[in-house]
Amino acid sequence: MKNLLSLLLLLPLTLAAQKRPRELGIKIGVLPTGALNAITDVPGVKVGQVTLTEGADVRTGVTAILPHDGNIFQQKVQAAMYIGNGFGKMTGYSQVEELGTIESPIVLTNTLSVPTAADAVIDWTLAQKGNENVKSVNPVIGETNDGFLNDIRGRHVRKDHVLNALAQAESGPVAEGNAGAGNGTVCFGWKGGIGTASRKLPEKLGNYTVGVLVQTNFGGVLKINGVPVGQELGKYAFKESLDKSSDGSCMMVLATDAPLDARNLKRLAKRVMLGMAQTGGIAANGSGDYVIAFSTANKVLHETAEPVFSAAYLHNDYVSPIFMAAIEATEEAIINSLFMARTSEGTQGHKAEELPRDKVMEIMRKYGRVKE
Repeated sequence: MKNLLSLLLLLPLTLAAQKRPRELGIKIGVLPTGALNAITDVPGVKVGQVTLTEGADVRTGVTAILPHDGNIFQQKVQAAMYIGNGFGKMTGYSQVEELGTIESPIVLTNTLSVPTAADAVIDWTLAQKGNENVKSVNPVIGETNDGFLNDIRGRHVRKDHVLNALAQAESGPVAEGNAGAGNGTVCFGWKGGIGTASRKLPEKLGNYTVGVLVQTNFGGVLKINGVPVGQELGKYAFKESLDKSSDGSCMMVLATDAPLDARNLKRLAKRVMLGMAQTGGIAANGSGDYVIAFSTANKVLHETAEPVFSAAYLHNDYVSPIFMAAIEATEEAIINSLFMARTSEGTQGHKAEELPRDKVMEIMRKYGRVKE
C-alpha cells in the first residue's frame, strides 16, 4: 500500500472541477492567449511536476521546465535573470548573468531542497548522450519557502523526485494550484501555487508566443484585473499591524520564441515584475522575487569550430508588444494560481484557505469586470 501511495504521489496532479478565471468570464489584458494559455504554448517548452502530499506534514514538490527537448547543455538557450527582491536562494544566477545563456532545465522547489534539486539536475545533465566529457554544469534552481504548510526541515524532496519531474516533462496542459513546487505555498493570505498563462501576438506584431509559469508564495493587496479584491474581502498585508504577512517569494519563468538576445531578455524580465505588481504584490523585505527569461530562438552551441556566432535578433523598436505580452501573461498566471488552488491543511495544523471564488466573482461583477 505504501509503495502504491508513493507511486501516486509521483504522478502529475490533475485538479478536477476547478475553473480558471478566463473560463468564468474574467479576461485579463487585451492580447489573445495561446491554445493552452500556458508556458507550453511556446514551441518545444515542456513542464514536468511531482507533487508530494503525505500525512499531516508533507506539502511540497518539484516543477521542472525544459526549454527544449534536445540536449540543453550542448544547445544552450539565450537567457537573462532579473531580481525583483533578492531574499532568496536562487542557484545559477551569476553564470547566466555573465554569459547570457542557460544550459540546464529550470527546476523550482522549496527553499531547503535547492541543493538536492541542483545535484539531481547535474546528474541528469551528465547522463545526457553527448555530455560524456562535461566537467562543469550550471544548474538553474529557484525556490519559495513552503514552511507554513510543509515540514520544510524534513527535506522530503529527494533526487529521484526531481529526476521523475524531468522524465515526465511534456508539452501539454500544465497542472496549476496545489501542484509540484506550488503544493505548499500561500499567496495574498490564501492558498497559492503553480500558475501559467500565455500570449500569442498577431501576425503584424511578429506572431511570437510568450509563456509564463509562476510559483506564488507572496503577499500584498490582491487585485484581479484592476479590482481591489483584497481590500473588498478585508484581507491584506499590514491591515492591522506591522507583521510578515507580505513576506514570501515568487518565482517567475518566462519563455518566448521571439529572437531576443540576453540584453533584451533582461529588459523583458523586468516587465514580468510589472505583471506581479498588477496583482498587488509588493516585493516585500522577506520576499525572494526572481524572473528567469529565455528564448528558444538562436540556440548557442556549446562546441563549435566557428569563432563568430551569427544570428538575427529582433530590433529594439519591435519589442514593446512582447513587453506587453509578458506583463499580461504574468498577471494572469498569478491569478490562475489562486483560482486553481484548493484549501490545504499541513504541518502543525496550519491551514491555507482557497480563494473564496464565489465572493470574488460577486466583487468582479460589482465592478463590471466579468464578461458573461
